[in-house]
Amino acid sequence: MIKHLLTSFISTALFACVLFVPTALADKYQIDTEGSHASIQFRVQHLGYSWLVGRFNTFDGQFSYDEAKPEASKVKVMIDTSSVDSNHAERDKHLRSEDFLNVEAFPVATFESESFEELGDGKASMKGQLTLNGVTQPVTIDVKHIGAGDDPWGGYRRGFVGTTTIALKDYGIETDLGPASTQVELEFNVEGIRL
Repeated sequence: MIKHLLTSFISTALFACVLFVPTALADKYQIDTEGSHASIQFRVQHLGYSWLVGRFNTFDGQFSYDEAKPEASKVKVMIDTSSVDSNHAERDKHLRSEDFLNVEAFPVATFESESFEELGDGKASMKGQLTLNGVTQPVTIDVKHIGAGDDPWGGYRRGFVGTTTIALKDYGIETDLGPASTQVELEFNVEGIRL
């Protein structure tokens, strides 16, 4: 069911290619999840004593980037929320429950960009809408260019890393984890293969 829903989201995104190619010159990239050259990770403090680190194992998406006009860049990512993985089966079961991600009601989280601003020195700022647990909120992602170039298989790749911090309550997650654990840090490691 979730795989079918995720595939529908991806197919719709591919069909509506205007979301990803705002100009004829922008290169379009498929995020390389098949080769596991991308990841979505999160971390949250545990009682203020340590960091709990996890990831989402299943996601997909595309982005566009034009070196001559980077402000036209776009990205859309779809995340299978049931794929949450904190390396602890019972905790992951709780994270999938109504207390947190409520994956039965909201099996897919999405991020869709609205603006991209180059800041110099390989850094950029991306603003967009993050939908999680059925709630959509604006977020700003700090972006760093990692690199771009030919790969050994005849393709061309480009990679970025993006980080942001969200408040759980902003997404309807009211479970009290203590005052040190009200926010979650997200990291998107994105490597795309040019289409």
